[in-house]
Amino acid sequence: MKTNEAVFKGTKLPGIPMLLFNLLLPAGLIWLFITQINAIEPSTGKTLLILGTLLLFLFSLLAWFGFVQVEPNEARVMVFFGRYHGTLKENGFFWVNPFYAKKKLTLRARNLDATPIKVNDKAGNPVMIGQVLVWRINDTYKASFDIDNASENVTVKAQTGVVVDQLAMKMKAYENFVKVQSDAALRQVAGQYPYDEADAAGKDVLTLRGGGEEINLLLEKQLSDRLAIAGIEVVEARINYLAYAPEIAAVMLRRQQADAIIAAREKIVEGAVGMVKLALDKLKDEGIIELDDDKRAAMVSNLLVVLCGEESTQPIVNAGTLYN
Repeated sequence: MKTNEAVFKGTKLPGIPMLLFNLLLPAGLIWLFITQINAIEPSTGKTLLILGTLLLFLFSLLAWFGFVQVEPNEARVMVFFGRYHGTLKENGFFWVNPFYAKKKLTLRARNLDATPIKVNDKAGNPVMIGQVLVWRINDTYKASFDIDNASENVTVKAQTGVVVDQLAMKMKAYENFVKVQSDAALRQVAGQYPYDEADAAGKDVLTLRGGGEEINLLLEKQLSDRLAIAGIEVVEARINYLAYAPEIAAVMLRRQQADAIIAAREKIVEGAVGMVKLALDKLKDEGIIELDDDKRAAMVSNLLVVLCGEESTQPIVNAGTLYN
């Protein structure tokens, strides 16, 4: 995927030495001013001393805005008067030009457990489908400049009066963007396939219920294509909920039960026919008894009734001859 992200190559000094320098500079200026103000006789020299001290003191105050701390899986987008100057991903404590705007972004993976939504499958049946999505930012340029983050410029105050972290507000905006796009991708994937084989035209058709990993890969591809504009990488996407909509759930449950009963009956009949054939072949091969066509038909009928019946049968013993 093409990216416009660049590594920050501007001036970057170690933070600890600069912190010590910034702490000692005001004290040094005060000492210099006190010791030299009386030693300088001309008023011009005193004026220059005062102006120089004030300028250095202002620089000391301004320098405090140049400190930046980058934690693991975090990044700082460096903007200098509206121009993008790269992204700082190196971990540590640094000092940079205080005029840089240092936009903080987290690169950590995030979870989205989407609420199931109602969609129509390929057969037109309303189904409830949900997904779980793992995503993270992998292109800080696109995440910062290619989508409109409406909440970035909004200051929200909590009940305590403390301003809410702007990073949290930005990540919330990204979560909303991901949620909208994930719903759209889920609707598109669900509408391309039937719910199960009963709605499909053939037995080999890919279905939502039986597709498994293949459906998940298709969903992941759809999401990756939609979220690439925002510099967001889809780590994993899976369907975690699938059911018929409540208005047709009862009817579809009865259909599934009927399909299960038919399949079970077919299995029972297939096994019963095999057992009857085995019994007849065994009697014939070992010469135990000779049966004419009528007796063979009666035996087949009785065995099928016994083997295919839902309840256990009660055998009746014929105490007379074979023909009574």
